[in-house]
Amino acid sequence: MSDNKDNPVDQQAMADEWAAAMEEQTGGARAVELDELKDESTPVNDPKLDVILDIPVTLSMEVGNTEIAIRNLLQLTQGSVIELGRVAGEPLDVMVNGTLIAHGEVVVVNDRYGIRLTDVISPQERIKKLR
Repeated sequence: MSDNKDNPVDQQAMADEWAAAMEEQTGGARAVELDELKDESTPVNDPKLDVILDIPVTLSMEVGNTEIAIRNLLQLTQGSVIELGRVAGEPLDVMVNGTLIAHGEVVVVNDRYGIRLTDVISPQERIKKLR
């Protein structure tokens, strides 16, 4: 029995067989160069956006949140106090359809609650959070 390691012809034949088998398995896939992505976002004043400007969205303010066991949830009555995971005086989260778009503080205007936006999340930062 001869050892194929010493014969360069046999080594080349094995390498060729290996390359052919790999090409068959990968379907002849090759590495390709891809163009760099460019920012082609539409400006807000673009007339094409007029189509979606009247679509209603849900705007909500989140004061805070907490996790609670169902047992404790069922024991809640009028006057119960639930501790939230946010410090008093910390800004509220302003959400649009569940996506954070800004932070703000509660204000009262003509006996109605409102929110003053203190920090608006940029569209680029919102897109990064989606990924």
